[in-house]
Amino acid sequence: MLTQELLVEIHVLHRQGMSIRAIAKQLHLSRNTVRRYLRNIAKTPRYSQRTTPLSKLDPFKFYLLERIKAAKPDWIPATVLFRELQARGYGGKDGILRNYIWQFKTKTEEPVQRFETPAGKQLQVDFTTIRRGKKKLKALVATLGYSRATDVLFSQHERQEDGLHGTEAVLDYFWGVSQQLLFDIDERHNNDYTLY
Repeated sequence: MLTQELLVEIHVLHRQGMSIRAIAKQLHLSRNTVRRYLRNIAKTPRYSQRTTPLSKLDPFKFYLLERIKAAKPDWIPATVLFRELQARGYGGKDGILRNYIWQFKTKTEEPVQRFETPAGKQLQVDFTTIRRGKKKLKALVATLGYSRATDVLFSQHERQEDGLHGTEAVLDYFWGVSQQLLFDIDERHNNDYTLY
């Protein structure tokens, strides 16, 4: 079926003096198609109204809406609804279900509760790894619990002596010692430092 633009182009090219064969070759059409539309100027392509195909989920949408309304303010996970629909004869995939019910999920964000300590109470010390290409760089990050002031020291390794020297340098930077020093130690490495 030709588009309206293609039909207009056939007539424009013909008025410019191109032969039927040249028009057909340029527009990748058959010569008979070009000839048919040139003979009948009033003929325009007719497009039938497309029917939207039914989704496998359509017969179950009313059930889903009722389940979602009944569960409010709680949310039923998609896996649970998927199992329920399968028991009712649903033969589709769970992705179709997830995409459909996502629009009904209320987006309520939990308020962030900040953990605060009195001034001088805690200093948290963590090692982190910074990757740049194949190279790894270790960073000792120390953060005060009250002011959230942070100091970062870089090293090549994450050894006990690196942690001790780094912590000592951080305490010098902050001009004192807090009552508690919290260390986040990665349990996957046996050579991590442990301070008591």
